[in-house]
Amino acid sequence: MEPGNMDFDTNSWMWDGVYYYPHLFGGIMLTAALLGLSTSFFGGISVTNLPYFLPDLGMFHKKKSGKKHVRVYMDGCFDLMHYGHANALRQAKALGDELVVGVVGDEEIIANKGPPVLSMEERSKRVEIGIIKRLTNPVLSRLVLVSGLKWVDEVIDNAPYAITEEFMNRLFNEHKIDYIIHGDDPCLLPDGTDAYALAKKAGRYKQIKRTEGVSSTDIVGRILASAKDMKVYEGHEGSSLHGEPHNLNSIQGEESCANGGHISHFLPTSRRIVQFSNGGKGPGPNSRVVYIDGAFDLFHAGHVEILKSARKLGDFLLVGIHSDQIVSEQRGTHHPIMHLHERSLSVLACRYVDEVIIGAPWEVTRDMITTFNISLVVHGTVAESNHFWNGKADPYEVPKSLGMFQMLESPKNITTTSVAQRIMANHEIYVKRNAKKEASEKKYYKERKYVSGD
Repeated sequence: MEPGNMDFDTNSWMWDGVYYYPHLFGGIMLTAALLGLSTSFFGGISVTNLPYFLPDLGMFHKKKSGKKHVRVYMDGCFDLMHYGHANALRQAKALGDELVVGVVGDEEIIANKGPPVLSMEERSKRVEIGIIKRLTNPVLSRLVLVSGLKWVDEVIDNAPYAITEEFMNRLFNEHKIDYIIHGDDPCLLPDGTDAYALAKKAGRYKQIKRTEGVSSTDIVGRILASAKDMKVYEGHEGSSLHGEPHNLNSIQGEESCANGGHISHFLPTSRRIVQFSNGGKGPGPNSRVVYIDGAFDLFHAGHVEILKSARKLGDFLLVGIHSDQIVSEQRGTHHPIMHLHERSLSVLACRYVDEVIIGAPWEVTRDMITTFNISLVVHGTVAESNHFWNGKADPYEVPKSLGMFQMLESPKNITTTSVAQRIMANHEIYVKRNAKKEASEKKYYKERKYVSGD
């Protein structure tokens, strides 16, 4: 029941009485009224005050329907999807009842920002996801990522980069959108005009606070810096650097920063983790808890689909996020690209995830299985760490011995490494693109002022 309808619904029994028993109900009301008036003659008779006997008579002026159902729209490129995107959509959902998300098409991205990392050709496989509506073209990986977020109700593919009058009218009339949402950071077209000028002029624009410390430009910069550092690193064979964990986000990674590398500027807070969590809901005593672990670095469509598959095997999906040190040891130096708390937020934002272990152990132990009442441990067929085991103990030895381990066919061959390789393969293009974008971001941070919200 919506709060706005509460008063009206509480009095529904009286309306039923008026409708089905008009004579009886009218007699009761007349009697009550006469008793109320007669108290001036029979002062010794105690009569219940009328307001307590009947609700406020103002109810007979039939109330209008309750609070209006508000639909809000937010769009984006969502290339290299990260927790900043997720937090923006979380804030947008808080401004309405239903969130419709527009995913900008590749041609529009190329015209306004440069080439996307995940192109149309690389994501032409159709994926059936119930949340996606009005799909006219093959579903892209970016659509899979966006629709996998817990705050998204509907997705529109191939949305325009700028809110044109034609598209705005389509949003208002066809999609029944009440407000168009965007962050407090400027979104300018190549000619310097505001992409949301028409929405603002129409009085149907609302603003949210940008999530500080991360952007697609920042992540591309980290990957490019990683590629540069790897070349320097390979030139130091035999030196003390060789073989040591040296990821971009560790405290020991200061040399990488000095050489022009990128580190995360995200400052994790307990409040942000709570905002992304499921309200503290744990599994029931008889729930079938499924456990899956991994790095989940550069969260991508393959992660979303394997989590969806795992969730179908039980009632509660528990996801273990390996620490930066474990990821670096298992995948090599310069990993992970995103640090532990960034990766944890990306996984928490996924609609198929119920809970995460932040800094999960490498091995799934018997004690861990008992502590979390795990019924099944799963692992995907596409992984990036297997070749690093090199004779080490199988991390799934215990669940295998207990007959509670299952391999899941990974729905996609996409991996964190393959995403990074796409950027490295087009190094010159992305260096130029990032130089322009970084200049814009530096200007934003220099001129920005405090904006309330979260």
